[in-house]
Amino acid sequence: MAKVELTPFRPWDDFFPGAERFAKPDTKDLAKWNNRVVSNLLYYQTNYLAMAIVVFLIVGFLNPLGMFTAMAVVSGVFMGSVWAGENRAVISNFKKHNPTAFVIAIMVASYVVISMLGSVMVFMTAITLPLALIFAHASFRLRNMKNKLENKIEGAGLKRSPMGILLEALGQQEENFQKIQSFLEGKLKE
Repeated sequence: MAKVELTPFRPWDDFFPGAERFAKPDTKDLAKWNNRVVSNLLYYQTNYLAMAIVVFLIVGFLNPLGMFTAMAVVSGVFMGSVWAGENRAVISNFKKHNPTAFVIAIMVASYVVISMLGSVMVFMTAITLPLALIFAHASFRLRNMKNKLENKIEGAGLKRSPMGILLEALGQQEENFQKIQSFLEGKLKE
């Protein structure tokens, strides 16, 4: 098993180039759109982390108690859902067959608990704003050859990253691993 490495910070002109490297995702082909998002999440993960930290710091300075509450609730709900996904067959099947719905369920559950604690605006600002910015960039940013190559290396298990581990826990990379495994098995048979 490969050791976990943080990907390098991508330069600004690669992360946010001119308009020619952005395009509207094909909403009719959800698998292709999902592949683009996952690929960009893996490739630009350090840039996304830096962007999220900046938003967290700004919101944290404005409302530290609400920020702590929101982070604790989302972390608890996420850890509980991952545990349940690994230890409960019904949830594991749901996660495997509906990975996007599983992520949405985690976010909705977090929202409900946070609303009971009165920190909804902190949640919306500190958690949802960075996620929305990251999802928008990952959806609209076209992939380049270096992006695709890096993702194949990670998918083959030659390199591991924090985002890859997170996506695997959410069930977003299982199809890629199955495709690579089938490809390697086919090559071994030849």
